[in-house]
Amino acid sequence: MRIIFANIMAIYRKELQGYFASPLAYAIAGVFWFVAGCFFMTILLGELNQAAAIDRQMGESAPPFDVAYRILQGFMNVMGSFSLFVLPMLSMGLYAEERKRGTLELLATSPVTNWAVAVGKLLGVLTFFTAIVLPVLIYETMVLNAADTPVPPGVPLLAHLGLILLAASVLSLGMFISSLTDSTVLAAIFTFAGVLLLWIVDFFASAWGGNVGAVLNYLSLLKHYSNLVQGVFDTSSLVFFASFIALGVFLTAQSIDTFRFQRS
Repeated sequence: MRIIFANIMAIYRKELQGYFASPLAYAIAGVFWFVAGCFFMTILLGELNQAAAIDRQMGESAPPFDVAYRILQGFMNVMGSFSLFVLPMLSMGLYAEERKRGTLELLATSPVTNWAVAVGKLLGVLTFFTAIVLPVLIYETMVLNAADTPVPPGVPLLAHLGLILLAASVLSLGMFISSLTDSTVLAAIFTFAGVLLLWIVDFFASAWGGNVGAVLNYLSLLKHYSNLVQGVFDTSSLVFFASFIALGVFLTAQSIDTFRFQRS
């Protein structure tokens, strides 16, 4: 067990160093911070203007309007959608670059198990994404602390946990698709297409209805992410994300096993 953990950490450090030394990764981070900042300002000003308009129209009879909660919920919903465009670019090279450089065969035949490699790679890219998200928390915290009615700490924590779980799910799918090709572009495109399908599947669930609709509804990333963003501690959503991540790691390990068998 200790050897497996050491192998995972070795792969994790290698992947993490690769991201922090990559100009492309910094370019993605810069675009992420700029776009996230624009979204946050737009939502912030929109909610403040709406609250001011309600106060002007209704005066003291205005219903309670939780600006801080609405800002948090609106921003996290946008961040979830925006991440769908960013995450495939982070996962596209996880295995495709190894194939292109010809190092995948060495990796597949090394003493390190394919499970350990996949887990190490996933943890590395997930840590980099979390590092990108951390600066965004600064202005979120400033706004939430300035609210007259503070948002319970559990709500933003659960919302950001949802974002991390969503990211891990998308990255695990992207890692599997990356293991199937030596083209980083194709890996990014197919990952985005797959995630988009899982994102909007609840729309099809509404059309189908019945048992098929219930199954499709459960497979919706949007539904489970929205539960956590709204501050609902739904264990079925946590189980869904954990199962999705484990399935991505499993399929990736099987893909590399198949690659090694074909080359032997």
